Amino acid sequence: MSVQDLSQLGAGFSHESFGSQAMFRLALEALSHPGRCVGVLHDAQTPQTGQPAAATLLLALLDSDCTLWLSPSLAGSDAASWLRFHTGCQLVTQAENAMFAWVGAGDAMPALERFSQGSDNAPDHSTTCVLDVAQLRAGTDSDMHWVLRGPGIEDVMHLAVEGLADDFLAQWASNHASFPRGVDLFLATGTQLAGLPRTTSIQLSGGL
Repeated sequence: MSVQDLSQLGAGFSHESFGSQAMFRLALEALSHPGRCVGVLHDAQTPQTGQPAAATLLLALLDSDCTLWLSPSLAGSDAASWLRFHTGCQLVTQAENAMFAWVGAGDAMPALERFSQGSDNAPDHSTTCVLDVAQLRAGTDSDMHWVLRGPGIEDVMHLAVEGLADDFLAQWASNHASFPRGVDLFLATGTQLAGLPRTTSIQLSGGL
């Protein structure tokens, strides 16, 4: 990467430690309360490509020991350079070799089973996936919203998501059934995150 390229990259957190800790707490909140829309506030100068909430989350979670797989629209973009520069993460081209994966809006997502699934003895060795979506909306105002159940949810949680592939719920059902193996996942917009740990089951409202 040339000096000129580096000069065009946006800054990370103004205070790296405080910014990372704040984002890590938001990530824990999202995974501890599946389906909750968590607002993301930060002062990082996020790249032009990809959802800002996803970029900021990965800025906090990645370090030089982490491997990251990026979908095509992100792999050759300023997002890849920005994360590589600020975190030192290692970019990989094979999804199964990734500790983290980021799928940009409109990109085809590899089958969840292609990512590292961990094992019964080491389920934490699975991939954490971050998916860019167009919109996250809590509640039941959408006719085809999700109904989520599982640990961290009292009774049910309702969430409407725009921007995922038609087969996502079928893939998620298989991922959920593989517990304790399987991936954990974050959905990201410009300003929000929602967590989907593998322990969460999802149905469409119309299927109840």
